[in-house]
Amino acid sequence: MHVGLNLVYWVPDSGGSGTYAAELIRALHAAEPGTRITAWVGQGAPKGLGERDWGGPVDWVHLPVKSVGSPVHVPVELLGLGLAARRRGVDVVHGLAYATPVLAPGVATVVTLLDLTWKHHPETVSRLARTMFGLFVPLCGRSADRVIAISEHGRDDLVRTAGLDPAKIDVTPLGVSDREHAAPTPAAALREAHGIPEGAPVVLCVAQISRHKNLAALIEALPLLAAPGARVVLPGRHTEHRDELEALARRLGVHDRVVLPGFVSDADLEGLYALADAFVLPSYAEGFGLPVAEAMRRGVPVACSDASALPEVAGDAALLFDPHDPAAIAATVDRLLGDPALRERLAARGRERAAELTWERTARLTFASYRRALGCTSA
Repeated sequence: MHVGLNLVYWVPDSGGSGTYAAELIRALHAAEPGTRITAWVGQGAPKGLGERDWGGPVDWVHLPVKSVGSPVHVPVELLGLGLAARRRGVDVVHGLAYATPVLAPGVATVVTLLDLTWKHHPETVSRLARTMFGLFVPLCGRSADRVIAISEHGRDDLVRTAGLDPAKIDVTPLGVSDREHAAPTPAAALREAHGIPEGAPVVLCVAQISRHKNLAALIEALPLLAAPGARVVLPGRHTEHRDELEALARRLGVHDRVVLPGFVSDADLEGLYALADAFVLPSYAEGFGLPVAEAMRRGVPVACSDASALPEVAGDAALLFDPHDPAAIAATVDRLLGDPALRERLAARGRERAAELTWERTARLTFASYRRALGCTSA
């Protein structure tokens, strides 16, 4: 099968959608060796894509359009890619983040609609982004031969909120990589680098520094914690929202207990996971919740919000809380930090849950969607 992937959106700080792209390519090759992959990317794509090991050949096509921040890529994704795919002999085009060709004669089309955060929390995205999503979701969702949702919650939301036909939606959960990670930076070095005293509990949240991740509520919970001297660590690239979080921490008098290290290396990230006493994700909305699964794989006990797809992904391997209530967040974190036996139980359950979430399954289900789409095209 010749698969075309629309990855025009992909930039180095794409978060979970970037992980989805990289892992799916490898998993598709592993699931069905001999698969041909053509991938279209924009000007902001990660460097060195052609030099990485993808488990099989990938024909990277760099388009002269910006990956984000410009409407110029819209006609390219919706109209141009379908014609380009036909010229290249592509069987099915899959848009991994909201956009797939609406004009693709003789080519099957699939689109992954990651979530509807832009709809439920419009304050978290720019006006341009809201306009783009408002165009892509109904247009691509209705024109595509198959739609992929990455959780049951996501599927239900697409039906209820976007009015899509449930019969054409396939639920395809994401996975957790089982590849070896970087050797972790030693705990002592991280504590010294970030001013974390020896013995101070560490609450880690790995997420984009974005409003819909609700990181402000985690900072608001910090002064309510019974755990003395606990630190909240929030790695992630600098954004305008980071400035807001720093200002909030200063107003609450906890600026010395909030660590915002910016972008961290793979080694430092693994070291932070190893250092963490708890992983807490207070997000309002997640199409899936990869950060929760990644923490579970590493054996970090997890607490997360009871919103969107997070309870579905976490299963019985995490504590849940109301993301709108900082006091509830604090009480849940205190429960974790104050009970070593509970942390051990959740860590064990988390590893088991993460082992169920494989990219191999994601690839297998994705190929099933491709074949359904091809059936629509040939009908």
